[in-house]
Amino acid sequence: MRLKTFFSLLLIGLSYPSLAQKKELVNYVNTLQGTNSKHELTRGNTYPTTALPFGMHTWTPQTGKNGDGWKYQYFKKKLRGFQQAHQCSSWTRDYAVLSFFPTLDSLQVDEEKRATGFNHKQEIAKPHYYSVKMDNAIQTEIAPTERGAHLRFSFPKGHKAFLVLDGYTGISMVKILPRERKIIGYVNNGEGFKEGFKSFFVAQFDQDFTDYGTWENKKNTVSPKSITATGDGKGAYIAFKNGAKVQVKVASSYISLVQAELNLARELGEHKNLEATKEKAANVWNSHLRKIEVEGGSEEDKATFYSCFFRASLFSRQYFEYDKDGKPYYFSPYDGKIYPGYMFTDTGFWDTFRAQFPLNALLHPTMHGRYVQALLEAYDQCGWLPSWSFPSEAGSMIGNHAISLLADAWAKGIRTFDPQKALKAYLHEATNKGPWGPSNGRDGWKDYYQLGYVPYPEVREATAKTLEYAYDDFCAYQLANMTNQPFYSNIFKKQMYNYKNVFDHQTKFMRGRDRNGNWSSNFDPMEWGGPFTEGNAWHWVWSVFHDPDGLADLLGGENAFATKLDSVFTEPNRVNVGSYGGMIHEMTEMVMANMGQYAHGNQPIQHMVYLYNYIGQPWKTQFHTREVMYRLYNSTENGYPGDEDQGQTSSWYVLSALGFYSVCPGTDQYVLGSPMFDKITINLENDKKFIIQAHNNSKENVYIREAKLNENPYTKNFVTYKDITEGGNLILEMADRPNKERGVNDEDKPFSVSR
Repeated sequence: MRLKTFFSLLLIGLSYPSLAQKKELVNYVNTLQGTNSKHELTRGNTYPTTALPFGMHTWTPQTGKNGDGWKYQYFKKKLRGFQQAHQCSSWTRDYAVLSFFPTLDSLQVDEEKRATGFNHKQEIAKPHYYSVKMDNAIQTEIAPTERGAHLRFSFPKGHKAFLVLDGYTGISMVKILPRERKIIGYVNNGEGFKEGFKSFFVAQFDQDFTDYGTWENKKNTVSPKSITATGDGKGAYIAFKNGAKVQVKVASSYISLVQAELNLARELGEHKNLEATKEKAANVWNSHLRKIEVEGGSEEDKATFYSCFFRASLFSRQYFEYDKDGKPYYFSPYDGKIYPGYMFTDTGFWDTFRAQFPLNALLHPTMHGRYVQALLEAYDQCGWLPSWSFPSEAGSMIGNHAISLLADAWAKGIRTFDPQKALKAYLHEATNKGPWGPSNGRDGWKDYYQLGYVPYPEVREATAKTLEYAYDDFCAYQLANMTNQPFYSNIFKKQMYNYKNVFDHQTKFMRGRDRNGNWSSNFDPMEWGGPFTEGNAWHWVWSVFHDPDGLADLLGGENAFATKLDSVFTEPNRVNVGSYGGMIHEMTEMVMANMGQYAHGNQPIQHMVYLYNYIGQPWKTQFHTREVMYRLYNSTENGYPGDEDQGQTSSWYVLSALGFYSVCPGTDQYVLGSPMFDKITINLENDKKFIIQAHNNSKENVYIREAKLNENPYTKNFVTYKDITEGGNLILEMADRPNKERGVNDEDKPFSVSR
């Protein structure tokens, strides 16, 4: 009877999947997505990150040499470390790194000689758990916490067991405490840090050391029985009994060793083994990923979605800790002092203002409110709004997009900061040039105010900078209007139209022009670089997020605008390397995509497919967004069409798969596309649900025939933040042919400042 009952229940579970155990969402995630990257061609520029959502530290296997930006490359055959990491991109150096690596039979500290072969078939790469059995039969496992990790090294029976702690590049200190089965110390690697910066660490082992010593990684000299060392590249080694299975709990702090110990006790103290840490991390991720539940689509569609959602959930990272009383505080990367409150880091706003932060504002408004307040604390501490924090201000790329985050938060009702202070900080940003990089303050700011544009070739990438400054000035204007500050709105209401001053009516493109007003000679819209950033005129003509109507007027009206949009996909994918002098990876990726001049692998054009909504042709957005998702993304090591860029390219996919996108942060609108799944439930922080149902959805049925919002007919080509966060239902009837009568009226079009 018991056996018969068991089989009956099994058959019921198979017949009714809702009654069977659902697949845990964390198991859809492949953290190897996008790791098959190199200098010439990036498929994401990611590494297999083992971490909790927005965790302060992440962990990863290491195939590259210490200091190499290419931390993990899928095609590499050997591992040389298991790192605490913080790297945003292979194009930026990492910081606060330390690593462990197990060696067999004899001690080997040299990172080249200790490197050991591995096979991906012996690798498990999930957010909550990484495992690999190397060719020498040593297995390494990692499970994360927010400020630490639980590692286990299993050595084959009968073999001597050594573990090397590598201090990476820069200054480090190690101290071995054999009686306590512990190593403590700090690392200080990276660039641009204030005096006093250190990442203090504590590593607590579960068994006695049979041997130990220190070493340094410049000449790989070893000091047996030494228990402490300080200097460049100092590290430690320890040995265990033959065939040991060693567990180590590690936690770090930017504040002190005492705080590192507290982080260890608080996050890992109760975990008796790695399985406990792994289970808790899985629960955290499952809860996080359930903020968006999708139904329908293929298993691969779900794997791609949740892998992208995972990657979008890593940035910006926490840079704060909790004191003994549970209150948040942090070591400021901007002035080297300790402050109460919250701080975040590891993001470049040029990438992430577009989708990653609008996604955070939707799903994590409390965290986002803390984030925008932290922007003004950073301003207090270094005199500038951040543009690229890593962890201090690096000033990389172009634009002053902190104001985008601030205006966008206010427009969406996240009002945790002083808007007058924000506008004062932005005015300072917009009328000065800072000491760090082109986006710390403004390159060419005087000319921008006097001429109405940034001149080229006097200023590098001047036309791109003009376009981004105009958008940022719109955000300041918007924030000033929303908060009744006419002094600031009067300053920026003219500048936000400066995009018009770099539009050439003859060629119908944005172009470079010199201080005397002359257009750059020998114009080729397919020429990369020069007045543009990582793109060409076909990519940058669309960078008028705040005023598509004004852009349409410049192009000759809505029909001309539509023809120009269409031409992006029908133009040959020819590349003129221009000022770059040779093919860069973004060019290669555009050619490989084979979608004309559409270059989704980089940020400037990622919003372009949504612009059809502004000219009464929403069905073309519906077609192209689904086309991009299907053709350019997957869950594998080749999963991205270019750099992933701190969650931005993933967030584009996540939002687009939901069926909308944030074309113009600084407004409360998300512009409609075509949802990837039959049913999507957004579980909001306020305990409400916004449900998107796409009836008859399929790869062919990508067009919205009709729509209802909360049972009412809905023709608009956008939904608002309030529509979503108040909860409700967006019901879409999908078809294989476009409905060219829906969403075509002026009142259906998304926001444009000149309308």
